[in-house]
Amino acid sequence: MKRPKKISGSTSTVKDNINKHSFFEDVWDVVRQIPKGRVTSYGAVANYLGTKLSARMVGWAMNGSFHAKPRVPAHRVVNRNGMLSGKPHFSTPSRMQELLEKENVKVVEDKIVDFEKHFWDPAKELGL
Repeated sequence: MKRPKKISGSTSTVKDNINKHSFFEDVWDVVRQIPKGRVTSYGAVANYLGTKLSARMVGWAMNGSFHAKPRVPAHRVVNRNGMLSGKPHFSTPSRMQELLEKENVKVVEDKIVDFEKHFWDPAKELGL
């Protein structure tokens, strides 16, 4: 069997990057559907996409989403406890919270208040 071609200066293969790109695009498509004022978790997105154990990969997709078109509302994706674990990847340390608060999602000490009330589960909302 032929091995996929290596990308110059990388340990990744072309096939690896194509699969990552496709996964990232799938993640972004789900996140674009989160309504204003609602949030979801990395794990909920992973579960919806059929890769329950890939929450960390969803985080990487969020980190890579800032230049995606159309825009991806990455601020609406938090950890399973409602913590703003992705906030270091925004333009300023407070930007994620500011964006959520513009949508009437209250945040105290980097945690969403009434997380369960704001939680949007793609498996339920989009049907699994």
